[in-house]
Amino acid sequence: MNFDDFALRSSKIKNLPLPGSASHYKMAPSIRLKELEAGEIKKQNARKAAVLALFYPDQRSLTHLLLILRKTYEGVHSNQIGFPGGKTEKEDTDILHTALRETYEEVGVPPEKVSIIKSLSEIYIPPSNFEVKPFMGLMSNPCPFILQESEVEALVEVPLIDFMDDSKVFTQKLSTSYAKNMDVPAFKLNGYTVWGATAMMLNEIKELLRQVL
Repeated sequence: MNFDDFALRSSKIKNLPLPGSASHYKMAPSIRLKELEAGEIKKQNARKAAVLALFYPDQRSLTHLLLILRKTYEGVHSNQIGFPGGKTEKEDTDILHTALRETYEEVGVPPEKVSIIKSLSEIYIPPSNFEVKPFMGLMSNPCPFILQESEVEALVEVPLIDFMDDSKVFTQKLSTSYAKNMDVPAFKLNGYTVWGATAMMLNEIKELLRQVL
């Protein structure tokens, strides 16, 4: 879709109710669903974080969504696909400031270039004990991305047409540091398997966009 058309249509989601946890659960790993049903997920002084789902035009003015491949490191989110973003720091004035600051640090997008469309539903990530606040934003006049080499392995620039394609959603068995051989709903985007909290947040965005595109 042409970005100007996308920007006009996506602005209509400002007044739509958030799909919330119902959309998250559709992409939740099986172990997470079982924990939720049993009431076993409890927030223990969760740390705050924020991420940005950034839509922008490519050189042909076609709409893309920016994801990143994280570096391999000692942690539960090592080498996974995610949104630009990270944990709240003391100097952040609010949670949106966190999302914009982290996006600038990780991929070089200045905050003033981002127009926020909507704040999305928070999601709690038990393995890392983070409560994450996602935001959806537009960058109408893209600048070159600059990767933070210590955090970001690669950019994953997803065409909107692929993101909205239901055939890109599937289920596979995955093993992680906290669960083995579990059924995981996921997106297949640009050849990468996108699952867990990122997939859950993506699904809320997708359900919102379906109502206006």
